Amino acid sequence: MLTVGLTGGIACGKSQTLKEFNELGVYTVDADEIAHQVILPGQPAYDRILSTFGSDILAADQSIDRTKLGKLVFSDQESRENLNRIVHPFIFQEENRLISVFKAEKHPRSPVIMVDAALMIETGSYRRYDSVIVVHCRPEIQLGRLISRDGFSKEEALRRIGSQMPLEEKIKHARYVIDNSGRLSELREQVHSIFSDLVKRSSPDYA
Repeated sequence: MLTVGLTGGIACGKSQTLKEFNELGVYTVDADEIAHQVILPGQPAYDRILSTFGSDILAADQSIDRTKLGKLVFSDQESRENLNRIVHPFIFQEENRLISVFKAEKHPRSPVIMVDAALMIETGSYRRYDSVIVVHCRPEIQLGRLISRDGFSKEEALRRIGSQMPLEEKIKHARYVIDNSGRLSELREQVHSIFSDLVKRSSPDYA
């Protein structure tokens, strides 16, 4: 089975891309969903995050308020790196478990397993995969989507975008590149083309 990393810029459409691959039968793992789980009360990263960032990041129900935490870490690189050091090992552990479960299935529905993670290039974890897909879009579209989706001011949206590795750098590590600047039908066309190539590459007869 091929393992494929899916990444890209914030608000470029990674989640929709992952959904499109999933509808084609691809096994999918969403690192962001895992990250939500590992910071819940009683979960491995919860106490470590509290001891590092303090109780001001808590919501009324004692869960970690991701909006408060986000404002803190996106405004300070050191805080962002501290959070990543806490959370990433637990995310990788769960990713590995899920990949092992998929690979152990007697009658797999697909020869492809895809992991969606925003920071796989930055952390170097992209090297764990057979191929990498980078999703990007035009800068003005990315900015508009982020403002519309999350309700950020233009300044905050630009700060979030600026906190990530430039898309041109991410693309250097990609085997496949998806331009999600257009319509959903155009995204699907690119997804179908890449999926066909991945299935072909997974064949024992592929050369």
